[in-house]
Amino acid sequence: MSKSEMFCFQCQEASGGKGCTIIGICGKEPNVAAMQDLLMYTAKGVAILSHEKRKHAVLCETPNRFLADALFTTITNANFDLQVIADKVMKGLALREHIKQNVDLSILPDNLRNHDALTWNAYTIPELEEKAKSLGILKTENEDIRSLRELLTYGLKGMAAYAEHALNLGYSDNDVFGFIEKGLIATLDDSLTVEDLTGLVLECGKYGVNVMALLDKANTSTYGHPEITEVNIGTRNNPAILISGHDLKDLEELLEQTEGTGVDVYTHSEMLPAHYYPAFKKYEHFAGNYGNSWWKQTEEFETFNGPILFTTNCLVPPRKKSTYSQRVFTTGAAGFTGFPHIPDRPKGGKKNFKALIDMAKTCEPPAPIESGTIVGGFAHNQVTQLADKVVDAVKSGAIRKFLVMAGCDGRMKSREYYTEFAQKLPEDTVILTAGCAKYRYNKLPLGDIGGIPRVLDAGQCNDSYSLAVVALKLKEIFELNDINDLPIAYNIAWYEQKAVIVLLALLYLGVKNIHLGPSLPAFLSPNVANVLVENFGIASITDVDQDIALLVG
Repeated sequence: MSKSEMFCFQCQEASGGKGCTIIGICGKEPNVAAMQDLLMYTAKGVAILSHEKRKHAVLCETPNRFLADALFTTITNANFDLQVIADKVMKGLALREHIKQNVDLSILPDNLRNHDALTWNAYTIPELEEKAKSLGILKTENEDIRSLRELLTYGLKGMAAYAEHALNLGYSDNDVFGFIEKGLIATLDDSLTVEDLTGLVLECGKYGVNVMALLDKANTSTYGHPEITEVNIGTRNNPAILISGHDLKDLEELLEQTEGTGVDVYTHSEMLPAHYYPAFKKYEHFAGNYGNSWWKQTEEFETFNGPILFTTNCLVPPRKKSTYSQRVFTTGAAGFTGFPHIPDRPKGGKKNFKALIDMAKTCEPPAPIESGTIVGGFAHNQVTQLADKVVDAVKSGAIRKFLVMAGCDGRMKSREYYTEFAQKLPEDTVILTAGCAKYRYNKLPLGDIGGIPRVLDAGQCNDSYSLAVVALKLKEIFELNDINDLPIAYNIAWYEQKAVIVLLALLYLGVKNIHLGPSLPAFLSPNVANVLVENFGIASITDVDQDIALLVG
């Protein structure tokens, strides 16, 4: 496939702020980008049929699983393995043909009945690659329609990621999957106007709230409510496994299988908040958190010494001279050519992590790269327990303002803005955070206000729901009519598609005047960006001092 045929602008690092056309900044090759586009197209064909079945109350977990996995696989930094993605396309085509046998195609709308998404077929990778040439983002010529379709698509990808985590814990929401199907189908409908698609984008935010609430319920019902916890960031003298990504079910099964083996387990990046859940504290070999944000892995994995497990996205292709690449395993939606992949758990069974455990026993313990502890666990249930203390601090003036600094971290030097912003905030302000954006400031000595830490970490990016719950609870306590009257300002960093669904969810909840950085998404056309600015007050970050003056006063 010609390198010129690639175009991707779904993440914050889109080349030149416009889009990657030769190779992804993430390391994604053009043929992989094209196969991901084809997987999305295949998912749309499945969605047409599964949505029709859903209309008639015929529900099946198989299409839900496929759609969640297909969309999650195409998220930035999740899967770089061409063969694996191609296999998922073939699986989708087989599923599509199977569902066809149970759907009366004659009742489909005219514009979908004979749609190419329902009729095309292929059997080899060259055939798949040839088909992929007819697809791609730029095939939608109208810039505003393209922008809204992609904004909706990226919201759906984030939604699917959270839905898959919930599915892994046995929780599902028929309405959420119904909207995923509806949204995917809408991107095939050339009759939809800018106004139609704008409405769907805002509706996506509604289901974003629903899916984050679902995952919160799944996590807390299974593992308990997060609680204030000191997490070790040093090392112990045992061989160990490092687990990265977001999937708590994978962590649970890894901890079960390593218990009593003499092998410790450390979390990395977005898996850090697992330490806040009561259910995991019973494992004495759950040793701590190793390292920092996802993008530093090419350095930090070298010194960890033991095997590394990626459960989801945030995988960076290793450097050619890396020593750790022979120690990396993937599972779930994650994948990289040459990395051993741990298969999905059989129905009613568990994943098998024996290969990692056996390797760990032959490895040296992780080399220390820092020491001490960090504190987290300020999800909505824990903060609600502190509500009286928080309210008193606000009423007394001890806390002037809360700054929501949730979201993603990334490699760009411009993200040093968030460290400087946190350092320069007045001492009567508190940061509410979730996601890997916290690694820009969660180890700074920012102190506390009357025993309330000035950085309150709610957890992973999907735990941004907790920050919304906290805001709504404070709105109730202070008897306010508008969430925007709270002493809360929003300065959010984004990188990939899960941040998109968090943003849309906040807009659905009525939050306005969100600052978004380090740059606005490349997939927003000028007209679509203007809609967000005019209706919701979305703004880009500027100078640290200027933004603090504006957001804090």
